[in-house]
Amino acid sequence: MKSYLFVSLALLFAVWGHAQNSITGTITAANDGMPIPATIHIPQLEKGTIANNNGIYTINNIPNGTYTVVYSYLGFATISEKTQFVNGTIITRDVILEESAVEIEEVIISTPFHKLQSDNVMKVERVSTDALNSRGAVTLAEGITNIPGVNSVSTGLGIGKPVIRGLSSNRVLTYAQGVRLENQQFGDEHGLGINEAGIESVEVIKGPASLLYGSDALGGVLYLNPERFASSNTTEGDLRSSFFSNTIGFGNTAGFRSSGEQFKFLARTTYVTHSDYETGDGDRVTNSRFNETDLKTGIRFQNNALKSTFRYNYNRSNIGIPEEIAAQTTSKSLIIPYQKIDNHLLSLENTFYFNNSSLDAKFGYTFNDRSEFEDHHEEEEDEEGEGNHEEGEEGEEAALRLKLNTLSYDLKYNLPELGNFETIVGIQGLYQTNENFGEEILIPDATKIDFGIFATTHYHLEKVDLQAGLRYDHRSINTDAARDMADPDFIPALDKNFSSFNAAIGAKIVLAEPVDLRINLASGFRAPNLAELTSNGEHEGTNRYEVGDPNLENEQNVQLDVSAGFRNKHVEIFGSGFYNLVNNYIFIEPTGMMIEDSFVFNYKQNDAYLYGGEFGLHLHPHPLDWLHLESSFESVVGRLKNVDSDLPLIPANTVSNTFRVEFEDGSLRKQTYVFLGMRNTLKQSNISEFETPTPGYTLINTGVGGTLQFEQLQLDLGLSVTNLFNTTYIAHLSRLKVDGIPNMGRNLKLSVKATL
Repeated sequence: MKSYLFVSLALLFAVWGHAQNSITGTITAANDGMPIPATIHIPQLEKGTIANNNGIYTINNIPNGTYTVVYSYLGFATISEKTQFVNGTIITRDVILEESAVEIEEVIISTPFHKLQSDNVMKVERVSTDALNSRGAVTLAEGITNIPGVNSVSTGLGIGKPVIRGLSSNRVLTYAQGVRLENQQFGDEHGLGINEAGIESVEVIKGPASLLYGSDALGGVLYLNPERFASSNTTEGDLRSSFFSNTIGFGNTAGFRSSGEQFKFLARTTYVTHSDYETGDGDRVTNSRFNETDLKTGIRFQNNALKSTFRYNYNRSNIGIPEEIAAQTTSKSLIIPYQKIDNHLLSLENTFYFNNSSLDAKFGYTFNDRSEFEDHHEEEEDEEGEGNHEEGEEGEEAALRLKLNTLSYDLKYNLPELGNFETIVGIQGLYQTNENFGEEILIPDATKIDFGIFATTHYHLEKVDLQAGLRYDHRSINTDAARDMADPDFIPALDKNFSSFNAAIGAKIVLAEPVDLRINLASGFRAPNLAELTSNGEHEGTNRYEVGDPNLENEQNVQLDVSAGFRNKHVEIFGSGFYNLVNNYIFIEPTGMMIEDSFVFNYKQNDAYLYGGEFGLHLHPHPLDWLHLESSFESVVGRLKNVDSDLPLIPANTVSNTFRVEFEDGSLRKQTYVFLGMRNTLKQSNISEFETPTPGYTLINTGVGGTLQFEQLQLDLGLSVTNLFNTTYIAHLSRLKVDGIPNMGRNLKLSVKATL
């Protein structure tokens, strides 16, 4: 340990004395030469500024090295340039921006080389949480379903988890604050477990990302980018309140950010509460109520040699588990059954800058405390069966309580560039323990250890970008025996090891100036989770008796993804297609037997394949740059090989159309938008053995909003209506579908945000 500290300090002092570099210049428009208050950002350093009203900008304290500098402003094409900073130089760079109706491009953080969306070899979807909120989303899990190829398995409004191209649960890895979000995500009724307040944007990698993230990224990655710190030498605060008519719900969040040249600080607190939601038929779904308390804070020290960021997120979610349409009430008090979930996420990210290279060292700690309170304990004391609707009381004993502790590390060394080659090598891993404290046991006490080592490189030419990588992972799982050996639901101890080699290769080719092509071939893997290996008992959240298989093997997949795009000042067109072959796909299958009035389901394996894609069109005719017409189509098919059966939880084909107008003018009214959207979800008849077909439906959504500027005070106003015509429908991925319970009816969302 002493040696480690000595090396770390020596490393720190070795780079501390680097000379400071700066970049300065002016930003002007190509058509009239007028100055532009553009944003200038260096993504590798998370450092930037905004040009003043004369278009002048300056960024100081830049370490030695070669970094990408991004210049962007709404209505103009984003410019991304590599710039070398050496030995205290002051670089003058005057930039001229061309007008463009294309949305502002952002740098992708979830992939290793920090490229703009249009320059990235992998096609990664990125959307801001402000955009999701403006469309009327009640929760983050609901909002991400607006991204083509992304859906959500839901249990009412309070519980939702991502589905990427037909794969979900442990096949989709979620990252927050730059570290793995571990919150017992194996269960269908286990939600995302994070609030959208304090999250700036969402990035989605669609396809195997094991090269970058190891096990559990077989289907893709949901990467949540945290709120940025304020620009240097600025202080600001904001307050946002939202009202939801359907659930008579309220959401309030307040944030504060302050930054000097080297030290930066931010904090945000949020509280959300909702009553039972109302269907299109006018019935409230009993116990679909939920509330959430969230706190996020962070502090950063940054100079020309070191960037160190500490972030902390506490989230308390109290979520009712709906089972029927019964008592009609707008009460927000919890009733049994419900979940109480505490999640603590701490992350420490350090970047050490050398002359031509850098070292990223991330460390994370997650503590997840999941309690579930069930009705059968109340029923034992209440022969009249009224226990179902007794309000939960503080201090009552949880039927199920799991505590999950996860320590993770992620070390990446960015090698000096060699010609056109950029290369990264790294190691990642985690140490995790699971402990039971409740009366019931869903999964046994266990310890999990991961270790992975990888290398990836990017090669850039004028018209071609190539990227490739190789990785090795090892996972060990050790569990304790659970229950008495004489009991039929005894779970024996387990000692298993899983390992896998994975690789990825991809290319982005500019066929002609407005046309590009991406081809990616990647493999991925997923080790079986504890539920799949060790289950032997009733899973209350899914109303079935589940039996695991300790002999399950790794899921291993290979996916080919091809995408093409065309873009000019009038139109953008993109199309993506994929074929995903999954060996040893793990699924659950009914046996036809019953234990204690519950049907028995066994975990099994069989090879499977999925295919489909997304197609999109964005029309913005110049010079009518305020006019936007967006259309998209998404489709996925999942089948078991050599068996005449479809995979479960495959989303239905969907067509989305949105008509949107945007204006940015005036000294008081800075920005105004109006949109009208139609989402057609087609009938889903490709179903597994224990699913039923789901009829198609059409939802109409609309909204209006804008930004007002009163000197230092900025007001953002938004009004949206989802399911405008109060359509009664049931989504195929709703877990309430088996009970015939519809999704939410019409909902009006009013949001006001003040920033000072």
